[in-house]
Amino acid sequence: MSVDAPNKKQDTLLGQLIVQQGLCTRQELDDCLTAQAGLPREQNPRPLADILVESGVVTRKQIDRVRPLAEEAGSYQQIPGYQILSKLGSGAMATVYKAKQISLDRIVAIKVLPKRMSNNKEFVERFYKEGKAAAKLNDRNIVAAFDVAEANGYHYFVMEYVEGASVFDKLDRGERYSEEEALSLVIQTCRALVHAHKAGFIHRDVKPKNIMITTDGVAKLADMGLAREASDVEAAQAEAGKAYGTPYYISPEQIRGEMDVDARADLYSLGATFYHMVTGRVPFDAPTPSAVMHKHLKEELIPPDHIVPELSAGVGEIIEVAMAKRRKHRYQSAADMLIDLERVAAGEPPLVARKNYDLGSLADLEKGGTTSASEIQQKKNVVPLSAQATVDLDVRDLKERLMDPIVLPLSVLLLVALLTILILLLR
Repeated sequence: MSVDAPNKKQDTLLGQLIVQQGLCTRQELDDCLTAQAGLPREQNPRPLADILVESGVVTRKQIDRVRPLAEEAGSYQQIPGYQILSKLGSGAMATVYKAKQISLDRIVAIKVLPKRMSNNKEFVERFYKEGKAAAKLNDRNIVAAFDVAEANGYHYFVMEYVEGASVFDKLDRGERYSEEEALSLVIQTCRALVHAHKAGFIHRDVKPKNIMITTDGVAKLADMGLAREASDVEAAQAEAGKAYGTPYYISPEQIRGEMDVDARADLYSLGATFYHMVTGRVPFDAPTPSAVMHKHLKEELIPPDHIVPELSAGVGEIIEVAMAKRRKHRYQSAADMLIDLERVAAGEPPLVARKNYDLGSLADLEKGGTTSASEIQQKKNVVPLSAQATVDLDVRDLKERLMDPIVLPLSVLLLVALLTILILLLR
């Protein structure tokens, strides 16, 4: 007697998965189903798995690998209105399936929270926050959300199905992106961040695995699992002191668990992602996650063009400004970063990044640093400020110094003293 218990529903799911994974053709499956239907009553129904193996269509090992997926998908068929087709992937928190939404006859992706997680209030709350955050965003470069609900004990989130791969898939094969490819994908992701930030959301987990690429080259930012409304003070307080994010791409302020994490954290992560794409290496690497995060906090970034010399100076400047350890030295908005990305893609020098470099160099000189004027000009081929811009900066700097609460009274006293001396001399 076979060890496989006859189950028509499991047979159907098993057959679908075997065909989808390329283990047999649709015709071979149909032939086995016909053979199963034609068996004598005393032998019918006989498990499809046995017939597939005996017919030489698949091996027993292949059946053993696919069966758990069929059983798992079978349990999720209890989600009303959807037919589970195949498993797309799984993570620490949920499993994602390709499914058919029966009412609209369209393919979707369903993220399902395992039942073992359903009793964890924090996981369930975060799961629903993800769905609600994604539902408030409507942008070509963000994976669309359709529904988030619970059925038969399963919490699920229905979203747009993206036919394609993630940015990470190519990197995982040991390949890197050309500058042109990377710029196109990062520009689109930056547009997604412009939209999300305008809507008041910080993603907090921008990384190659969360950027999907459609078959026609459209980048879509996915996974709002760590997204938080910038105005959500209660959530910020609850998460204070905790490092939320992915170690290879996380910003310094997220590592420190700061309460006031803002949109600039996403720009740091996008810069780290850009770095990985064009160099084929993560910005900082170490044996443990904590060691990687320590490097984000303390270690200087190796400029990307030191790893790949053919990269343009503009790309290097954008990455280095985006990944500045102190937020005030980064791009101050996704819109600013987008300006520079689009300029470099068009063959023009970055505008905002070079302004940051120039201001930083002037600050170094003001502090009495040893940086020479020629070194400032040579750094990343920075174009020197125009004479008028320099005068404007000097005047602004002078005004700021004169308005200092300590300097202002002293300046007035000095002026009075000089006038008194002048009057005495003229007598």
